[in-house]
Amino acid sequence: MGVRFIAVLSLFFAVAAQAQAPRTFSEAKKVAWKLYAPQSTEFYCGCKYTGNRVDLKACGYIPRKNANRAARIEWEHIVPAWQIGHQRQCWQNGGRKNCTRHDDVFKRAEADLHNLVPSIGEVNGDRNNFSFGWLPVQSGQYGSCLTQVDFKAKKVMPRPSIRGMIARTYFYMSKRYGLRLSKQDRQLYEAWNKTYPVQAWERQRNQTVACVMGRGNEFVGPVNLKACG
Repeated sequence: MGVRFIAVLSLFFAVAAQAQAPRTFSEAKKVAWKLYAPQSTEFYCGCKYTGNRVDLKACGYIPRKNANRAARIEWEHIVPAWQIGHQRQCWQNGGRKNCTRHDDVFKRAEADLHNLVPSIGEVNGDRNNFSFGWLPVQSGQYGSCLTQVDFKAKKVMPRPSIRGMIARTYFYMSKRYGLRLSKQDRQLYEAWNKTYPVQAWERQRNQTVACVMGRGNEFVGPVNLKACG
């Protein structure tokens, strides 16, 4: 393990130890900026960013349609707020705003940092509330970015290195907040969980987020809350 990696990891823990579990999505985004600052790598394409600006040229990203949105970072729920909320009565009575105001379970889920990642704005918008799945491999939709979106099928196939993490996040959110998964989705995520095992960076992220949330994602592995400082 290199000295630079140890320094970054120590900084992650130091930042996390100073934070408290967010109560709202707005608070979660503020905490997330600090947590991800040491590595500043967005989720769907692996591009580096500084502040909220993405270095598109360095990672070979070519905007599909919206260059302005592609150049900025947005915060993405891996399990969309729509998928969390539409199963709840509050959503039927007034949508996301109503859930945010009146449903404590939804508010906690919406603010859960285990489900929040930085994303290129354009990909975040294109993903919309689409479910994840397998798609025929097509290159060039976003330049060198390996994530694909099929707008007709309303499906997204993420790049291989994040498929396992996506699966384990869905398992966590399902167990933690009573999110119902279809048989098809569960089979997909079980396959991804097996095919794409936990990586070192995912364990590091789990530990860091646990220091803020007070708990880890058990589907990633154990965490040591005593190491949070």
